[in-house]
Amino acid sequence: MIKKKEKSWRRIASFRVLAALIYLTFYLISDKNLACGSVNKEKKNLLRLVDDFARKKIAVWGDFILDEYIFGNTRRISREAPVLILDYKKKEFSLGGAGNSVLNLKALGADPYPIGVVGSDDSGQRILQILKKKGVSTEYLVKEKKHKTPIKTRILAGEETARKQQILRIDREGKVPDSNELKQKIQKILKDAQKKINALLISDYNYFTVKEDLFNHILPSFKKKNIPVTLDSRFRLLNFKGITVSTPNEPEVEEALQIEINDDNQLLKQAGRLLLRKTQSSALLITRGSKGMVLFEEKKAPFSISICGTTDIVDVTGAGDTVISVFTLALACGSTFREAAMLANYAGDIVVMKKGTATLSVQELKENIVS
Repeated sequence: MIKKKEKSWRRIASFRVLAALIYLTFYLISDKNLACGSVNKEKKNLLRLVDDFARKKIAVWGDFILDEYIFGNTRRISREAPVLILDYKKKEFSLGGAGNSVLNLKALGADPYPIGVVGSDDSGQRILQILKKKGVSTEYLVKEKKHKTPIKTRILAGEETARKQQILRIDREGKVPDSNELKQKIQKILKDAQKKINALLISDYNYFTVKEDLFNHILPSFKKKNIPVTLDSRFRLLNFKGITVSTPNEPEVEEALQIEINDDNQLLKQAGRLLLRKTQSSALLITRGSKGMVLFEEKKAPFSISICGTTDIVDVTGAGDTVISVFTLALACGSTFREAAMLANYAGDIVVMKKGTATLSVQELKENIVS
């Protein structure tokens, strides 16, 4: 009789253990589904923002540069000097600096308004031709006889069937003149553009299209109208205070603060907070190449974003232009800084896998978000 009772209790205990396991499994599956639902909701928000990119009007004020690419096949070493002799194949042109941001915005369905200066030279004319061919308005670009349009010539070489590698770059630089007449023209253009745009992107490559006194004069009116003002500045990051957000890379942060971060995450966080205060901006996005990005906001913990794809980067040329273009577009669509940073990260992952100053499409961006 006792043995029968023991068997009965054991059977009941076994059922209870089994029921507990079933309940625990169901709980874990439900919890996992909730987590997945959260991720899916986040991605849906990002995809919705990408859909809203279409027809957003973004002014791009900055330095317009012509990128020239010369391709050749390697033949042999010269007898005159220890240098390669190339068999010339072709020449291509693209836009660098502010022009690359304009092309990125256009490729994503926005309406960019380039604001800047080009010379009355062949290079300046070529910049205008490229923009017009892409269907971009050039009404806000000023032709200046005294300005020599900056050109960056990259020479790429390799075997006939191999991918061409950059072996040399030649820069022909030209600073924008500091004349009152030119500043007045730009000021009038900015005032007119302000009536129609959703955001202002400043692309400063140190050719002084963006004058500091003019910036300080126009910024309050943009703030008053709640128009986001974003900044990508190569060497003058601390000179433009009060912008909405800036997107420097790590070397630019080190240059601005005269420090060496050297993979020190604690020092990186300190540098980000200090730069946020010094620029008097609402947010700061530090790009770190294959290490991803870190977003800093007022009264919030730093938000680190890892890259989504491979760390085997093909070419970082112009990646910063893509990052700020997407970030600016997202803000123009009403996104949070975090959402804008995530979209910029997805976009950056795509363009670093392309050669030269590249753009990306809405479809590529969406596919990267989903995958």
